Amino acid sequence: MLITSPQNPRIKELVKLKNRRKRDERKVVLIEGYRAVLSALENNFKLSEIYYCPDLYLGENETKLVELAIKGGAKDFQTTKDVFIKIAYRDRPEGIIAIAPQVHHKLEDLKVDDHSLFLVAEAIEKPGNLGTMLRSSDAARISGVIVCDPRTDVYNPNVVRASIGTLFTVPIVTTNTEEFVLWKDKHDITTLATTPSATTIYTDVDMTGRVALILGTEQVGLSDEWLEMADEKILIPMYGQADSLNVSAATTLVLFEAVRQRRLKGILS
Repeated sequence: MLITSPQNPRIKELVKLKNRRKRDERKVVLIEGYRAVLSALENNFKLSEIYYCPDLYLGENETKLVELAIKGGAKDFQTTKDVFIKIAYRDRPEGIIAIAPQVHHKLEDLKVDDHSLFLVAEAIEKPGNLGTMLRSSDAARISGVIVCDPRTDVYNPNVVRASIGTLFTVPIVTTNTEEFVLWKDKHDITTLATTPSATTIYTDVDMTGRVALILGTEQVGLSDEWLEMADEKILIPMYGQADSLNVSAATTLVLFEAVRQRRLKGILS
């Protein structure tokens, strides 16, 4: 089916999905771009619809990807360039947008063993930062990302974009502080909170056990509640005039310190 009019009812409904309330009402996520759609398919996210515009393709594999989505049961709709630009979230659309059901994990869905590594993000506000944190989490092969008291939507299209599809590769749980505390106590998980007020440098702490690394909001860091709850506070030393790092950059540093330690002990190869 070729859609040529921006006034097509299906296109109007798709545009509405840029709004979080509409996405939540339908319990769906918008997935835009070749890599993100491919990642969703490879990680068993069932696509319900796929929209495509060959005039905007950037490579040679998009046609095969659309065929794969259709084979998996997605309804397919080809659009003209003008129509696709209207539904696209990106400034430079790649010609592929899919819709899939939202997947919501619970804390008890996360697998916990002697060397489980979790990332806890408290009250992250910027979708781009959360998406980048997911990308680093995938690269570090962690056991799960726990988003506590969120101020942004995990399924915000900018989270999907910044994660480069890793939103679909890492188990993500959205919860609150109280539920997390009960869960981490039940599983005896060591919590390490990053804060400029700490005295212990992050490289001096053992991260090879059952650990949750906790990072806070972009502007003020972790709340007092989280700092008081943490088993240990850790510091990323700063030697310039800036007193803190972007939360996604800080996440990458501490995650890959954990990776370094785990490689040395043979936990990761």
